[in-house]
Amino acid sequence: MEKNISVRDYAAQCIKDEAQALLDLIPHLDDNFDNSVELILRCHGKVIVTGVGKSGHIGAKIAATLSSTGTPSFFINPLDAYHGDLGVITRDDVVLAISNSGQTDELLRFIPILQHTQVPIIGMSGNPKSLLAKYSTYHINVSVKKEACPLGLAPTSSTTATLAMGDALAVALMERRDFRPKDFARFHPGGELGKRLLTTAADVMRTNDMPTITPEMHLGEAIIHVSKGKLGLGVAITNGRIAGLITDGDIRRAMEKWQAEFFDRTVADIMTRQPKTVSPETKITEIQEIMNKYKIHTVLVVDDDNHLLGVVDHYSCMV
Repeated sequence: MEKNISVRDYAAQCIKDEAQALLDLIPHLDDNFDNSVELILRCHGKVIVTGVGKSGHIGAKIAATLSSTGTPSFFINPLDAYHGDLGVITRDDVVLAISNSGQTDELLRFIPILQHTQVPIIGMSGNPKSLLAKYSTYHINVSVKKEACPLGLAPTSSTTATLAMGDALAVALMERRDFRPKDFARFHPGGELGKRLLTTAADVMRTNDMPTITPEMHLGEAIIHVSKGKLGLGVAITNGRIAGLITDGDIRRAMEKWQAEFFDRTVADIMTRQPKTVSPETKITEIQEIMNKYKIHTVLVVDDDNHLLGVVDHYSCMV
């Protein structure tokens, strides 16, 4: 039991150390960070992220995050650049070079090539006095007081700090670009969010066995149509166009109000004459906003002439 507790203590201390390392990054957010964001915003090409070893792994993730949030980016290993991949870098690009020490030989040999082609460099390291910092256009400091590794050797707090700073760059750029969920969906069309943001009413609406009624129909008959439709509503149609809508709730309230007179009443007496309608191209996220705003569970899908095309309910939007 003692051994298990000790192991948990080590794990807890590791998490505390890394969490503190992240908080310690906040004072490092200076003009270099601001200028780096502006440099990337002005970039007409790509952000090319590079690094060696653990920094390379972190860099690949940062590049992926940037790309998925509106900043075209990819990762390149500096070793590959020496063997033909250098041709992908142009003067319109920005290079984000990552090295905890700022003294990584393979990375430093890459810098003169970038300087020769006048490609701006954003250095990200834990050493503001390093050669990487010296030769960068802007340098972002990600230094940590100690690694979470008990030996103080394995990159732990330092890699976490670098990853977090990369996320901070991405988030700052998202805000400056006014990057919104619809933009995110374009880069994630296969994910759940992408599906919700790209799916339209036409994709999910029910079109068969529509519970259609007429305004003149007596409520006793209308109940049968509403029940068969299994949508909890009936759509009143006049001359092929939508005239109104009744729901289960409307029917219950009418029963309570008129009691014995209920069966003498018509659909026109209780229907909503301007129900919420949408076009087939309306995104389901917009439909959900309408439902939430007006506290309704269903919208009608119509064409330009107010002909009923289908019905979208709350459950249809749960793609």
